[in-house]
Amino acid sequence: MAATARGSVWEIQPRDVETAAGLSAADAGAFVAALRSAVSAGGAASGGPDAVWEAVAAAGVMRPEHPHALHQLVYYSVYAGWDRAARGPPPYWFPSRIDTKQTNLGRLMEANGPRVLGSSYKDPTSSFHLFHKFSVEHQEAYWSMVLKELSIKFQQEPKSILDASDKSRKGGTWFQGAVLNIAECCLLPWPSQNRTDDSTAIVWRDEGLDDYPVNRMSLKELRDQVITVATVLDTMFQKGDRIAIDMPMTCNAVIIYLAIVLGGYAVVSIADSFAPQEIGTRMSVSKAKAIFTQDFIVRGGKKVPLYSRVVKGTSSKAIVIPASGGFLGVALRNGDVSWEDFLSRAAGSPSIYPTVYQSSAALTNILFSSGTTGEPKAIPWSQLCPIRCASDTWAHLDIRPQDIFCWPTNLGWVMGPILLYSCFLSGAALALYHGSPLGRGFCKFVQDAGVTVLGSVPSLVKSWKAGNFTKGLDWTKIRVLSTTGEASDIDDDLWLSSRASYKPIIECCGGTELASSYIQGSLLRPQAFGAFSGASMSTGFVILDEQGTPYPENVPCAGEVGLFPLYFGATDRLLNADNNKVYFDGMPIYNGRQLRRHGDIIRRTVGGYYVVQGRADDTMNLGGIKTSSVEIERICNRADEALLETAAVSIKPAGGGPEQLAILAVLKDRSAPCDANVLKSKFQRAIQKNLNPLFKVSYVKIVPEFPRTASNKLLRRVLRDQLNKELSNRSKL
Repeated sequence: MAATARGSVWEIQPRDVETAAGLSAADAGAFVAALRSAVSAGGAASGGPDAVWEAVAAAGVMRPEHPHALHQLVYYSVYAGWDRAARGPPPYWFPSRIDTKQTNLGRLMEANGPRVLGSSYKDPTSSFHLFHKFSVEHQEAYWSMVLKELSIKFQQEPKSILDASDKSRKGGTWFQGAVLNIAECCLLPWPSQNRTDDSTAIVWRDEGLDDYPVNRMSLKELRDQVITVATVLDTMFQKGDRIAIDMPMTCNAVIIYLAIVLGGYAVVSIADSFAPQEIGTRMSVSKAKAIFTQDFIVRGGKKVPLYSRVVKGTSSKAIVIPASGGFLGVALRNGDVSWEDFLSRAAGSPSIYPTVYQSSAALTNILFSSGTTGEPKAIPWSQLCPIRCASDTWAHLDIRPQDIFCWPTNLGWVMGPILLYSCFLSGAALALYHGSPLGRGFCKFVQDAGVTVLGSVPSLVKSWKAGNFTKGLDWTKIRVLSTTGEASDIDDDLWLSSRASYKPIIECCGGTELASSYIQGSLLRPQAFGAFSGASMSTGFVILDEQGTPYPENVPCAGEVGLFPLYFGATDRLLNADNNKVYFDGMPIYNGRQLRRHGDIIRRTVGGYYVVQGRADDTMNLGGIKTSSVEIERICNRADEALLETAAVSIKPAGGGPEQLAILAVLKDRSAPCDANVLKSKFQRAIQKNLNPLFKVSYVKIVPEFPRTASNKLLRRVLRDQLNKELSNRSKL
C-alpha cells in the first residue's frame, strides 16, 4: 500500500518512512535526515520542486532496494504542489552538461555543431533544439554524419542521400544507386566500434536454467552459423524467394533472419502468438515459399503448441526446430524438414559465402501492422529501414559498442528487427531470454547478463512491479531504459526507473511502416514520466486541429499528428493496400508538401513535452468536449490500489443522445471482492479533480482481462462494441 504523500518533502516525518519502508525508527530518522540534507545542499531548497527532486535523485538517498512505497512517498511529496496545467509534466531525470558530451548524439554535435550551426552552437543540451531543426531541414547533411557512426558498408556508394525533386514520390528518393547487403554489415568486424571476431554478439539463457551462467556467442560464431543456414537455403530456394519465420526470438531465429537477408531472400515476419487462420493469411499475402518454426513454445514452464498451428494455417514447407533439447516433440507431415536434417545439407560446404548485394531499395523483410485500425497491412522493408531504426536507437537510446541491449519482443513485430539491427549495426551485444519475460527468471537474466540498455512495454513493467520480481536483484548496470507499444503509467515508470537508480526511460512511439519512432525521449533533454520530449532526429511533424489546420509551433494543443513526408526509412508501398490512400489521401499540404498520416492523437504540453493520447479512433466526445481514452485511463489507474489497469470507452445510450463514459477495470487480485459502484464513485472523483469536472462516469464494469492484439495493444474498439451490444440487449428486456 502506498504511503500518503505529504504537502512537500519537508513534511515527511520518520514515522511516514517507517510506515512506507518498514525501517526501524533509527533508520527512518537517518533517512529523513539524509533526505533533508540532500535538499539543502547546493541551494535546491530555494528552487522549485524540480530542483528539489534533481538534488534528491542525484544524492542517491533512495535506493533500488527500498520498497516502492518509499519512492512514492518522496516523489509525490516533492511534486505535491506542482501545477501540471501551468508547468507541464514534472521532470524526474536531468541531463548533465558533462555527461551529454559523451553520448552518441552529444559527440556528433560537438564534432559538427560549430561547423553547421556556427556561433549559435553552445553545447549538446543548450543547442539540441537547433541541431534537431538542422537535422530536419538538412537531411542530406545529417544522414551523411550518422552513416559514419554505424557499420554500414556499401559495395556501391549512393549517388545522393535524398532526391526530392520528383513531387510524385511524396517521400522522396533515398540513397539512389547504393548497393549493399545489410545483413553482411551486421556480421563484419568493425574497427571504429572495437568490434572483432571475438566480440560477444549474443548473450542468452534458457528459461528454467536461471542459476546457470549465461551463454555467449562471438561475432565469428554468429557469422559462421548464419553462413551455414544461408548455404542450405541456396539448395532449396530461388534468390528473391520469401521465407517466413514464426517462432520466439531465440538465437536460432536471429541466425535464420540474418541468413535469409544475407542470401538475397526476404523474411516474412509472423508473430508466434497467431492462430492458424492468421498465419495462413500472412503466408498467402506475402507469397512465402516456406516457414521456419518450432515444435512448441516453452514459456512460463509450459509447452504451447506452435508447429500444429503452422500446419493448420499453411501447406507451405516447414523447417521445424526443437524448442528444447536436440529432438523434436512432434511428428512431421510429409515434405517438412527437421532442423537437424536441414543443417546436415551444409556438410562439406565452404566457410566463405558469396554474399548477395542488392540495391538499397531491395526487399528484405515483410512485416504486418498489428491490426489496431482494421485488417493488418503487409509492409515491405527495404535495406534502408534497418539503417533508420539503428540510427534512431543510436541517437535516442545511445546504443554504444560494448552495450548489452535487451528488449523482450518477437521477430513478428517491428521491435524484433529494430532490436536486431540496433545491436549489430552499433556494435552492441544482443541479450535474449528464451522464455517468458513476465517473471523473476527474466528479471534475474537482466542482472546476470549485465544488461546496460533495457526495453519493455508498459504491461511488462506492470507485471514486474505487481510481482516485485526485482527484489534482491541488481539492475544498476542499466544506464538507459525504454518503453513502447502503449501508453505508460506514471507510477509504473516511477517503479521501473527507481529499480535502476533513477536512470532515464526513453519513451518511443512510431510504426512498422516508419521503421522507427517519430516521437521519442532524448538523453539531451530532461525526461518526464509517461511523456515524450520531442520528435526523433530528422523527423518533423505538426499537430492538426479539427479542420486540418496546423497549430502554431510550441503552443500547447492536442490533435492528430501530421508527419513531414520526407521521412528516411518510411515505406513507400504496401503489398495489399494503396500506400497513398492509406498514408496521404486527405492530409493537408504544409510547406508545399502533403503531410503523411500516422493516426495518433498527441498533446503538446506546457514545457514542450508530448503525450500520445491514443489512436484517432480512441477519442470520444463527452458533453461537447473531445478527450482521449488514454488521458482518462491515466487518472483512473491510480484511483484505487486494487486496480491493475482500466480502459475508458464511450457508449451510445439506447435512446440516442450524447456519448457516455464507461470504464472497465481489471483487478490485481481477480478473486477479491470489489464493488463496481464504489469504483464508479472513486473514478468520478478522480476525473473531476484531475481532468474535467464536467465529465460524468456513466457505467463501470469489472472484467477478468482486456482483449488485446497479438502485440499486446489494447483493443478498445472491441470493448466498446461488446459493451454497446450488452447494454442494447439489456434495454430490450
